[in-house]
Amino acid sequence: MEREQERHEQAMQARRHLYARLNTTARAYRVAARDAVLAAKRGESVDPALLESAKEAWADEYSQAQMALAKDVLDVASVLTGLLGSGMRGVGYAVVKHLPLSSDLDEAYERADAWFSSPLSDGVHLLRVTLRQDLGVEVSPGFDETRAQMLSTLDSARDDLAHLLAAEGARTSDPAA
Repeated sequence: MEREQERHEQAMQARRHLYARLNTTARAYRVAARDAVLAAKRGESVDPALLESAKEAWADEYSQAQMALAKDVLDVASVLTGLLGSGMRGVGYAVVKHLPLSSDLDEAYERADAWFSSPLSDGVHLLRVTLRQDLGVEVSPGFDETRAQMLSTLDSARDDLAHLLAAEGARTSDPAA
């Protein structure tokens, strides 16, 4: 019985450690991308290595977490991956990389700032709350429904931004546009 309790405690400690790393890397990626947008908006040079490093750190943590996360937590982490810009459907990274190519820089900066202030921040917050729920640190009745609704809203926001970026990319690459 004592060994079983010890194994359970070790498993919980490993899960808390994994969750802390996920939360930390998600926040660091969001901050690095937002800092890059703000620096570009001010006309300052941006070190692409900082954003790349944050992107790779998130991708590494997410990759490892995929093997350990419960389905509801994995669903949130997967949507956040798309919001951040890692993976096939990612847009956050694309928003930053797209800035210099935009035909209307003011609009592009406004769009990027809005993205990192709202949907992406909401996604990082949802991850944190979901991790806390899963650990039993924070228990909110009805959270499953709230999480599902937020995931749907975040997915839609990501899809809308992806379509907008694709349309703008088509316009900037078409000399007749």
